[in-house]
Amino acid sequence: MHIAIVDDEEQIRKALLRLARASGLHAEAFASGQLFIDSLAVKHPDCVILDLHMPEMTGLQVLQHLRSSNETLPAIVITAFDEPQTCARCLAAGASAYLRKPIDDVTLLKVVAEATRK
Repeated sequence: MHIAIVDDEEQIRKALLRLARASGLHAEAFASGQLFIDSLAVKHPDCVILDLHMPEMTGLQVLQHLRSSNETLPAIVITAFDEPQTCARCLAAGASAYLRKPIDDVTLLKVVAEATRK
């Protein structure tokens, strides 16, 4: 399975890459939503983990772009700033899951597995 990790924080990207690879997943990380979107012309992951709060293009904007392009890629939104209305907006926009940082490794891997099974 190939997953994409989109987070502007280098430490988070590295930690999520280590977790994914240690779990036997092929993973790529992107420092911005636009870099991830641009990569879709070359590679298509099975799932994307999107940080919600990023400069220039938020995780919600990336998700909305994917859905407006009829892209059905499962997306898991992660955030350090949990707000009920934001969670509802992300889920309404098609997010498979919405998780608050710090993220439990087992929970994240379970959510990725569930999202890619659908």
